[in-house]
Amino acid sequence: MGNLCTCFARKTVKKRPVKKRLQNQQNGPNSSNRWARVRSSRKDKLDDAKLQERALAAAILFRQHQQQNGEVSLPFDRSASLRYPNFCSGSKKAGQLPRNSSSTARSLTDPLLQPHQLVNQDVKLDNLETNHFVLVHGGGFGAWCWYKTIALLEEGGFKATAVDLTGSGIHSFDTNGITSLLQYVNPLTDFLEKLSEGEKVILVGHDFGGACLSYAMELFPFKISKAVFVAAAMLANGQSTLDMFAQQAGSNDLMRQAQIFLYANGNDHPPTSIDLDKSLLRDLLFNQSPSKDVALASVSMRPIPFAPVLEKLSLSDMKYGSVRRFYVETPEDNAIPMVLQESMINSSPPEKVFPLKGADHSPFFSKPQALHKLLVEISKIPSP
Repeated sequence: MGNLCTCFARKTVKKRPVKKRLQNQQNGPNSSNRWARVRSSRKDKLDDAKLQERALAAAILFRQHQQQNGEVSLPFDRSASLRYPNFCSGSKKAGQLPRNSSSTARSLTDPLLQPHQLVNQDVKLDNLETNHFVLVHGGGFGAWCWYKTIALLEEGGFKATAVDLTGSGIHSFDTNGITSLLQYVNPLTDFLEKLSEGEKVILVGHDFGGACLSYAMELFPFKISKAVFVAAAMLANGQSTLDMFAQQAGSNDLMRQAQIFLYANGNDHPPTSIDLDKSLLRDLLFNQSPSKDVALASVSMRPIPFAPVLEKLSLSDMKYGSVRRFYVETPEDNAIPMVLQESMINSSPPEKVFPLKGADHSPFFSKPQALHKLLVEISKIPSP
């Protein structure tokens, strides 16, 4: 989202020239051998890292089995060969543990493989108030953006539900026909309304999905255990999403360049939706995300309905204020900069703030493992 609607006039997007990269030139007759040795050395280091990774995974499983059964001779309940059937196959990737779908190397803040992904012995689901996460996408996104988060949560024994808000994802409604926040949020409120008596969920909202969380918290506070705002609009009573983002008006040139206002009712009427220039998506929303996820987003994102952005929320301390709130900051965010995130946090302080180091505006793509770890941690926070 970002600084929406600094004005309603169409903006001409200036496309930056493509810079060609010079290929590495060899500097002498022995240069090819030198580069071959470097590549070979790197490959050996990667092979050693893979061996260490597999050894660590096996040692963790082995230790857990010893502690639980007091003996070594019994078979593991979920051995590496059962969890990873290709581990012993003759394929080209034989012997490799499954990796995250990201094609980029993982940093220390988002490691490739962690022990808790293999054995969730530190998470006792029966002791949690709820193990059900409901994931709410941001403006222009859809349920599809949570695919990594869903997989990680389900691997850990949690239940994960991602909803498509009206006119988003595979929801067939025309975005230009959405006239209220109530209409836009209806798939979420309908889901919450149908929960069985006494059942609670943890809501997780991203971007404009934060305003949708707040709306739902006011309607169904008794069905929401916790609300997690991930680089999201966390509004105060009487505030609209536009009001919040207007605080940064003029300071986010990239967002202003990317916005394309759509006028389904004619140019003499207010915009009906906002689209984003596909050529600027990476810099704006995915500056730390893998290329494959940027490609997915470029063919999946839809326009953002305009009317819900204008709508001011009515939030009460008795209802909205009774739900425990948590905020996940994204320091490398170019759409909702840290200054704006800090402003929202200071205006309406949540119970706890979790900085997600190295995350861009879409941490479900750029830092899926670290985001998953935070969600699990939040689920385990006991009632005060």
